[in-house]
Amino acid sequence: MNQVLSLILEGVAYNAQFAKGLAFLGAGIAMGIAALGPALGQGFAAGKAVEAVGRQPEATKQIRSVMLLGQAMAETTGIYALLVAILLIFVAKA
Repeated sequence: MNQVLSLILEGVAYNAQFAKGLAFLGAGIAMGIAALGPALGQGFAAGKAVEAVGRQPEATKQIRSVMLLGQAMAETTGIYALLVAILLIFVAKA
């Protein structure tokens, strides 16, 4: 009976460590995938802003302010993904 109980307790400890490992893996994957969106969005916005300034140099200030606002909005998705990853890492029960 003691051997069975010992085996069950080992299995529970193993499952807890497995779950924590999967939480770390999920956090890494979440950040990796979620970093692509802001990177592509900000690069696209900067490229189009450079094109616009090349066409209309007198509107540089307006173009820059709109571009920075768009980049800030694109960055929020990355920040939300970072928040989810931090929650996965620190809330995972061990």
